[in-house]
Amino acid sequence: MELVYKTVITNIGKNAKEFFSHNMFITFKGDAPEELIDYCFIHDENVLYTDIHEKDILKIDGKAFKITAVGEAVNPNLKELGHITLKFTGEDEANVAGTLFIESSDIPSIEIGSVIEIVRA
Repeated sequence: MELVYKTVITNIGKNAKEFFSHNMFITFKGDAPEELIDYCFIHDENVLYTDIHEKDILKIDGKAFKITAVGEAVNPNLKELGHITLKFTGEDEANVAGTLFIESSDIPSIEIGSVIEIVRA
C-alpha cells in the first residue's frame, strides 16, 4: 500500500461533530481562520505525498472506507490549507469542488489523537 496522505487530529472545534448528522466533517490545518475553528477537526501535520484519486482508501484510526469521488479543489486545498470536507454519502460525481466523497457509511468516532490516512492499493 502506498501512503497518499496522513495527519493526526490535534483539536476539535466545539461544533465540529454537529456535521456528523449530515454524514460529513471538515478538516483544517492549525492555522485555520478564527471564524472556522469551531466547525473543524484541526490538525498540524499535513503531508500530501501524491494526489488523491477515486478508489483510494480513507482510513480513520485504521477503519477503511473507499473514496468514491474527488472534488477538483481537494488536492490543492489539502496541500495548501489542510482544509477539505469529507462526505460519507457515496456520490460517484464530485459536485462540490472542495469535497472528498466517501462510500456511504456512518462516520467513526474522531477524537484528539485520531489518525487520518489515505492509502492506495
